[in-house]
Amino acid sequence: MTVRVLLADDQPLVRSGLRVIMADHPDLEVVGEAATGSEAVRLVGDLRPDVVVMDIRMPGMDGIEATRLITAGPATTRVLVLTTFDEDDHVYGALRAGASGFVVKDMALDDILAAIRVVAAGDALIAPGVTRRLIADFAKGPEAAPTRSPRPVDGITEREREVLTLVGRGRSNPEIAEDLFITVATAKSHVSRLLTKLDARDRVQLVITAYEMGLVTPPR
Repeated sequence: MTVRVLLADDQPLVRSGLRVIMADHPDLEVVGEAATGSEAVRLVGDLRPDVVVMDIRMPGMDGIEATRLITAGPATTRVLVLTTFDEDDHVYGALRAGASGFVVKDMALDDILAAIRVVAAGDALIAPGVTRRLIADFAKGPEAAPTRSPRPVDGITEREREVLTLVGRGRSNPEIAEDLFITVATAKSHVSRLLTKLDARDRVQLVITAYEMGLVTPPR
């Protein structure tokens, strides 16, 4: 299946570079380009891409507001945020806005393409080296206060609580399986049930929920 991608970045060179690289991968197709957040929102409505590779800093409507509008809309499009290490404050907002993943602009292009595939498949991804620091800082920062009451935990089993804790620590399904001495398929099943029970969009939201529930303590 071909993943239909919309590139949203105000730098033509970035968009051009990604388009050229994706042209060599038949499972990835660039269906459109946007130079502003408002243009990205409009094109999502017109083109229905599977994934938007979204820059944060763009003129007019930024990538955070565009992400919020896209994920709140009827389209099933998922957003992969393109960021740099000095933009953490903006990334916190993108978490709340519903982004499914984060990649750093200086990552290897093959890793960025892999991230697009991961997000398109319905999983969530945060770039290595950013995950624990980003989520921990997010949990400790002023934006960490829940905008709603914490979700109740009575509806999940003790095993699901263990899995949620490990998800909050940034563990992958194979790592969770190894830690709990279960199969990868069983770990994946637990994560799927948590997504349903906690009304979470994806794994990123499960990480946030684990912190909000107090299952994971941010490092000091």
